[in-house]
Amino acid sequence: MGGVSVAPTEIERPESAEEPVEVPQPDVPWATVVHNDPVNLMSYVTFVFQSYFGYPKEKAKKLMMDVHHKGRAVVSTGSREEMERDVQAMHGYGLWATLQQDR
Repeated sequence: MGGVSVAPTEIERPESAEEPVEVPQPDVPWATVVHNDPVNLMSYVTFVFQSYFGYPKEKAKKLMMDVHHKGRAVVSTGSREEMERDVQAMHGYGLWATLQQDR
């Protein structure tokens, strides 16, 4: 009885191949997608893209045409927080918009 145990000063690690360390990826890219709907006029959608995003008329019109012909268009990309804000803004304008990870 009365024996004293001493903790090791170094942690022993088995000498095996090191496991790869997963590097966290930044919260980018995310995308705001506007979908076609039967309610809003093409001129209004173009106006929204110009007003909210500050896009020139030609870019706004091209995105609107993608929405109209393809059924959807990615109108902005960035961090998730920024895209959530943009989706909410599109809803405020009465447009159907969703958030997705842009892979």
